[in-house]
Amino acid sequence: MTVQTAGVPLERVAEFYIGGRWVAPSSTDVIDVVDSGTEEVYFSVAEAREADVSAAVGAARTAFDDGPWPRMTPGRRAEYLRAIGAAIAERAEDVAQLWTRESGIVVGAARAVLTSEVTGAYAYYADLADTFAFEEPATPSGGAGFGAIVREPVGVVGAIVPWNVPMSLIAFKLAPALLAGCTVVLKASPEAPGAALVMAEIAEQVGLPAGVLNVLTADREVSERLVRDPRVDKITFTGSTAAGKAIAGIMAERIGRYTLELGGKSAAVVLDDADVADAARVLAGAECFLTGQICGSLTRIIVPRHRHDEMVEGLAAAFSQVKVGDPFDPSVQMGPLATARQRARVEGYIGIGISEGATLASGGGRPPGLNRGWYVEPTVLANVDNSWRIAQEEIFGPVLTVIPARDEQDAVRIANDSPYGLNASVFTPDLDRALAVGRRLRSGTVGHNDNRADFGIGFGGFKQSGVGREGGVAGLLPYLENKTMVFEARPAGLGG
Repeated sequence: MTVQTAGVPLERVAEFYIGGRWVAPSSTDVIDVVDSGTEEVYFSVAEAREADVSAAVGAARTAFDDGPWPRMTPGRRAEYLRAIGAAIAERAEDVAQLWTRESGIVVGAARAVLTSEVTGAYAYYADLADTFAFEEPATPSGGAGFGAIVREPVGVVGAIVPWNVPMSLIAFKLAPALLAGCTVVLKASPEAPGAALVMAEIAEQVGLPAGVLNVLTADREVSERLVRDPRVDKITFTGSTAAGKAIAGIMAERIGRYTLELGGKSAAVVLDDADVADAARVLAGAECFLTGQICGSLTRIIVPRHRHDEMVEGLAAAFSQVKVGDPFDPSVQMGPLATARQRARVEGYIGIGISEGATLASGGGRPPGLNRGWYVEPTVLANVDNSWRIAQEEIFGPVLTVIPARDEQDAVRIANDSPYGLNASVFTPDLDRALAVGRRLRSGTVGHNDNRADFGIGFGGFKQSGVGREGGVAGLLPYLENKTMVFEARPAGLGG
């Protein structure tokens, strides 16, 4: 096996982290990770086959059934979480470099996310060790004896993360799972395995007990073995709705637990009293983050018909000022898409939108002078009908569709006329009106005058945008099982 690692801030890429040690893969297969800004191979990693997945699951199963981790107090596990958070802070620049090259995020934005959201997630869940009720009394229905609800770890968790924001998504899966007492098999995406490999190095550095975290990289076919393995109690997955449906079907066969954070086609409902120029500036700016490769992007801009042209002009003007280019250039506001496949997808949808009858108001092609790298211009499509494919299907790139509405009621109808329900926002200066409209939107998150998706409180979707929540206390619950215990009297070893 030949792997390319020159200039890559990783120590081990030719092995998997299984059972607390680095182990040789079962085959010589490798995956090339390509720099999205240059189209050149950045580094190569070992590719897991079925035997490697089985070994990782076996290590996690042994660690859960026989190891110390599930039997530690939450407070003791929290100490490890704090150590992991501190280690990530120390490696933040390494992770930012990897994320930028793998997925195209502007490096300054990568640094900001890593130093706030990611490290904050581990601190948040560590703090829950002192405040969350892992045990609480419950009066038996007969009135006699002592009852309690004991919340115990669900077991072995298979965590599957995508390529767009890997370190953040790992944090909001791994931190609550570890606090709960679960053991984890972390499956990285083949496009962006760097963050998962950093986490493996950190697990070794902080002395996480053997088998508590196991890390490998595999493509979809082999990844399915992780989902089908009966030794895995729960799958937590972030990715496409199509893949989520397949996972749900497989897990249903054995009544396995799962959390799915899936796609979105999120609506910004701009009311007739909103400052349209300001809304356009906010929406255009948000869409540049990670080149629009965010499931919670507000890509359907629903605006009163009489203000449609004003919104289109504002968005087009804002996008015309965006500097697209090298994501390591501090003056650049938007980098490339992550892969050639992703750029082809975005360009394909732009063509579909125009063929459906949309007006191309801005962008639509590749930025001049950028002949290498998977770059695309931020794009505005106007006069869009909500029934068209570009308004119903997730594009996952910097493409905004502007949809005219007759009135407020029509705007709410349009916003809810979607198979998705992940994120939304209401633009109005009237707080009470924002609340009233927001309560009518079928969406897991509703913000006010901005994209306010918040993993710290809890994030997830209605309808085909997913099952369950990540972040906040709601993000801890799926890693726990409630056990009802009823005794003749209160045992000395039971809290409450």
